Amino acid sequence: MTATDRSLELINTAAQAAADKLAHDVIAYDVSDVLSITDAFLLASAPNDRQVKAIVDEIEERLQKELGAKPVRREGDREARWVLLDYVDIVVHVQHSEERVFYALERLWKDCPELELPADAKATRGKAEEHRRLQAAEADQEPGGEW
Repeated sequence: MTATDRSLELINTAAQAAADKLAHDVIAYDVSDVLSITDAFLLASAPNDRQVKAIVDEIEERLQKELGAKPVRREGDREARWVLLDYVDIVVHVQHSEERVFYALERLWKDCPELELPADAKATRGKAEEHRRLQAAEADQEPGGEW
């Protein structure tokens, strides 16, 4: 069994929306062979809570406007550290970068086929690590060190 055309359409639109809001490390997995409740997972992350929320809002708006899809469930919105959007056919996880590293969902789903995503979404790979290196370099250059 593989993800349906509808699931792929939702995944691609959501991935593009996430990339447009500068999400980090956007990736999608076809989980239809191992889960009966959904076809695919989309994972994305951001370095702060505000950006997590912006990515989630953009995904939700884009899926509603372009594909007429509304989530049946939205969880984690208050803290904006890990927001889950359940569209039945797909589940979107947008995590704060720290949660992404800690929970390592990719490790759980590594045996599932990775889905092809739009070029903009693929270009987000490695952005979290790049962001961490940039922050570390800026911290080292601050006069007087840390406060």
